[in-house]
Amino acid sequence: MNRKFNSFCKKVCSAALISCALTAGLFSQEIEGTPAGKGNPKYVFVFVGDGMSYPQIQSSAYYIGKDASGIVNDVKNSSNPSDSPKGGLLSFMKFPVAGSAQTYDATSFAPDSASTATSIFTGNKTHSSSINVDISKKIKYRTIAEQLRDQKKWKIGVISTVNLNHATPAATYAHQASRKSNYPIGLELVASNFEYFAGGALMEPQDKKKDKESIYSLAEKAGYKVCFTQKDASALANGGKALVIAEKLADSDSMSYEEDRSQDEWSLRDYVRKGIEVLDNKTGFFMMIEGGKIDWACHANDARSTIADTLALDEAVKEAVAFYNRHPKETLIIVTADHETGGLSIGFAGTDYNLFFNTLKNQKISYAKFDKEYVASYKKNGVAFETVMDDIEKLFGLKVPGSSGNDKNGGLVLTDYEYERIRNAYNKTMSGEKPKGQLEYELYGTYEPLTVTVTHILNNKSGIAFTSYSHTGLPVPVFALGAGQKEFNGYYDNTDIYKKLALLTKIKKD
Repeated sequence: MNRKFNSFCKKVCSAALISCALTAGLFSQEIEGTPAGKGNPKYVFVFVGDGMSYPQIQSSAYYIGKDASGIVNDVKNSSNPSDSPKGGLLSFMKFPVAGSAQTYDATSFAPDSASTATSIFTGNKTHSSSINVDISKKIKYRTIAEQLRDQKKWKIGVISTVNLNHATPAATYAHQASRKSNYPIGLELVASNFEYFAGGALMEPQDKKKDKESIYSLAEKAGYKVCFTQKDASALANGGKALVIAEKLADSDSMSYEEDRSQDEWSLRDYVRKGIEVLDNKTGFFMMIEGGKIDWACHANDARSTIADTLALDEAVKEAVAFYNRHPKETLIIVTADHETGGLSIGFAGTDYNLFFNTLKNQKISYAKFDKEYVASYKKNGVAFETVMDDIEKLFGLKVPGSSGNDKNGGLVLTDYEYERIRNAYNKTMSGEKPKGQLEYELYGTYEPLTVTVTHILNNKSGIAFTSYSHTGLPVPVFALGAGQKEFNGYYDNTDIYKKLALLTKIKKD
């Protein structure tokens, strides 16, 4: 027995060493050399995955990992370590330093993007929905981007997959009691004089009554090159100021979900690459990059779109890593989040806690595009339930009961219970009535009943679930690579992210 046990241990240790070697190989391929982490940066990238905490990151890693189909019976009973499922690694999961930050604000343990971004960029707590003002809403806080612009003469870039005057990007340059003050925030964008803005279209660029001069026109008068096409954006060169709006806009005039993005449509990584071209200089630059639609997908409980946009953020991080490899002693990359959204959980009672991430690969469209291109037509034309189910099978892989296949172990055949859930949601959607009462709110939130029910069932068949349609109080990770990286180790408050950046860049709080 002892000999067998020793032999097994040797095999396990050997497999572990091979795994470590492979991980180290991946690390060296993307991050050249051994990160020293000393000195003070003059090129700073801060990536914010809006709504992205540990569950979003880990589910994305599992999704791209080996044997994403999950732990099936033969693997469960195997004594061979090489049979076990293995999660993948996102680029920033390989960073040498990882910390955690609390996210509560002055009014809530489950805060919003405005207050948490205020904490990250100014080091101060404030009310939910307020941007860079104190709790009296009278005192304005200066952001680290503004301080680096004025004190260090650094160039500044702001990129987001959502609207450029949305809460998180606005928190780099605006100071408003309400995040909904879209036109005044747009005015502050122009006044910031930051060199590079890129992302979704501005909300209310002419104010609510459309009786004021457009922010785009004001930006041009202030010396910005305003680009609405990728061709114009491609032509941007180093120097000058640019305001780039995505050529193809999706829901609420934001950028497309990664799940829906066409091959010829710029990704978040493309906007980061262009930003580096525009901002690169010998004095220094600060760039904030937001994966804003991670949050939106989590609000809607769309796990597949959540993962796709998390992976898109990871691709954008790789562009920063490429820059780091050229300037390793002068660059700092931070990857963090403002808060968690949706209460995403990895493990679901209906699958006996096994995970089947390959099931999610059957989803071909985001919830938002399904709403716009399919559900709207169903409601307008009174499309029959059987026809709707044909689309659901084509776009989400879910099959009516009795179809060939399995409803367990990652199978896509609906049980009678699941089928009735979809039928009831279809009837609710077709009625045009808004969900009402506790039961319907728990089932549908404020979303289209048919769509959110389909994504719920597909999520559950994959072994994951959501507990909320809103934000939660989970801490968020803080990954760091480069000059000053060691400062971000540990467990701390999100206001400390600003304080650590201020210390490293040697700016004075004003």
